[in-house]
Amino acid sequence: MTASGSDSGRQLIASLVDDLVAESGELGAVLESLPAGDWARPTPAAGWAIVDQVTHLAYFDDVTRQSITDPARFRSEAEQLTAGGQDFPDRVAAQFHDTPPGEALAWLGRSRERLIEAFGGADPASRLPWFGLAMSPASSVTARLMETWAHGQDVLDTVGVARVPTARLRHVADLGIRARRYSYVVNGLALPADPIRVELAAPDGQHWTWGPEDARDRVGGDALDFCLVVTQRRHRDDTRLEVRGRAAAQWIGIAQAFAGAAGPGRPPGHVKARAAARAAAPEGR
Repeated sequence: MTASGSDSGRQLIASLVDDLVAESGELGAVLESLPAGDWARPTPAAGWAIVDQVTHLAYFDDVTRQSITDPARFRSEAEQLTAGGQDFPDRVAAQFHDTPPGEALAWLGRSRERLIEAFGGADPASRLPWFGLAMSPASSVTARLMETWAHGQDVLDTVGVARVPTARLRHVADLGIRARRYSYVVNGLALPADPIRVELAAPDGQHWTWGPEDARDRVGGDALDFCLVVTQRRHRDDTRLEVRGRAAAQWIGIAQAFAGAAGPGRPPGHVKARAAARAAAPEGR
């Protein structure tokens, strides 16, 4: 990479880090407002409480930092972790399930701060090892933002707080689209040759587009709905996404923006069911 290319790469990482900091701040504000008892409440992720969502982010922030600062050690420890099976996120959650809320929140804050510092010193041209494909530092920052957004959604759904969409959704949407091939690989399916056009309405009124304009297979709708689907936080039937074409329908049914084994997704209607359960509980809890 040339000097000018290196400068532009660092500027891109800095811009992405700014968005990661903003996303982290929004989630942190919600977590800080929660009573200690709420941290044990079950989230839409089967078997995970709010504390597990937070320790997951903190743990994999530490792991991401290791991929930057000590890639050889990352590879060794990642191999040990995955040797026990692809359910390693659940095993990590179980390991730290009894972490007190204050400690979990402090861990996340400390890990995120150190990770951001590590991203600042990363070579933009480097390839960072990960549990799926190796990534550039820019893609790694984007992945941490997506994870923060997605696991934050589980927290918000648990406590009944509506998310306010921001332009940061573009990072999540873009990652979900770039992960299309990966979604097929982890499901043991062949990637169709058909291109897909994606057209999304952004929170600020703009339109975000990907893919050839003349593609027959198309996905369109609200950016928030799309991001909820590709992070498997909503079933497509619970959104207003418009999906046309066999290849587009198949992809949206298995899309995942995150690394690891094929995700189980969420059943249709789960958000309404949880809202009804909260309303029926004493004092709306």
